[in-house]
Amino acid sequence: MGFTLIEMSIVIFLLIALMSTGFFFSNAISTWKAGREGSEILRSVYVAQRTYLADNPTTPVGSLTQAKLLPYLPDKANTFPQVKGLDGTMRSIKVTVSPPVVLEAGGGVYDPSGSSSDSLWDVGE
Repeated sequence: MGFTLIEMSIVIFLLIALMSTGFFFSNAISTWKAGREGSEILRSVYVAQRTYLADNPTTPVGSLTQAKLLPYLPDKANTFPQVKGLDGTMRSIKVTVSPPVVLEAGGGVYDPSGSSSDSLWDVGE
């Protein structure tokens, strides 16, 4: 008829375990979502690169600038896009390489997924 202390403890433990699992998966999904958003921004810059180079075929990729690519962005943005990293800081995009990459504060490539072909934080393959 009544609950014993052991039964109540088991129910509370199970509820805590389910809540912890939910929080873990919620964090993993938000990390994936941030990576996916970063890769979408990079894809739009990559499209701008290819479109600009199609209009200006003698221009080397190394001489591209954000100002040259801005009119070619698919969404007709007024400012060049930046990518928000997992730590919340805004990161710039290197346009002098193809495909473009997100930059660390020190100038290295920012890709917390660790893979250049998974299409998270990069254009991928």
